[in-house]
Amino acid sequence: MLRECLEYLAVRPDGVYADVTTGLAGHAGAIARRLTTGTVWAFDRDAESLELARRNTADCADRIRFSKASFSQVGETLATQGQPQLDGLLADLGVSRMQLTTAERGFSLMESGPLDMRQDRTQPRTAADLVNFESEQELARLIFELGEERRSRKIARAIVRARPLHTTGQLAKLIEQVAPRTGKLHPATQTFMALRLAVNRELEELDALLAGIPQWVKPGGRVVILTFMSLEDRKVKQSFQALAREGHATILTRHVVRPGEEEIASNPPSRSAKLRALEIRELAGSPG
Repeated sequence: MLRECLEYLAVRPDGVYADVTTGLAGHAGAIARRLTTGTVWAFDRDAESLELARRNTADCADRIRFSKASFSQVGETLATQGQPQLDGLLADLGVSRMQLTTAERGFSLMESGPLDMRQDRTQPRTAADLVNFESEQELARLIFELGEERRSRKIARAIVRARPLHTTGQLAKLIEQVAPRTGKLHPATQTFMALRLAVNRELEELDALLAGIPQWVKPGGRVVILTFMSLEDRKVKQSFQALAREGHATILTRHVVRPGEEEIASNPPSRSAKLRALEIRELAGSPG
């Protein structure tokens, strides 16, 4: 949904923007190419993604500042670099295509690789640590709450009995045996999602991002967030509504924006995307 993201950001040539989920820089590069004297802060906690992003944006490198940081580190990074408030912030919460298609990263159901799933490979905890050392009760809780998987207890019990598990292929096959396919989704999809969210503390990081928006984005600045899971979309929706009730923002998307048929046909993973956008307002009585 690149076109929609750019439209809602309303990019100004001299503006300062942050893409806090840079990935391979599809969005960051598109913003940078609309700038003249402006700047894009390109954040990601995956060092390998950032390196590829640099290569993909060589033509507009003078307008991009790359930084390895998670959502909870964005504010500190901007402050230490003396960066005033932003004119816009973009977050695309989908998993990087590079991570999904690189078997050794351990995100994919389609190709067997190590049970890793770390977005930042310098952090110690992997999916293998959760699968092989968490209690059956805790695994069931994670799979149910984060993956919204109703068969969580059955899956957790099977995982504990089959330990140790070392690869994504082993785990996917095991889940398929105990929780057969009932629809189009592979039966391990929701469990893999839960493990990924837990390993990377993604919901906690999203909370930090949403809490920081009023401080990081200036009045008149815009925020665009793309989500792909109901848990994340719910958090974004509730946060935006709270900011609007407090008079701190105006919601620009009265109804969630979804990709069109043409985009879904050319990029099937986009079918679950939901876009929400808002504009920050200056609170009455605030200085300036």
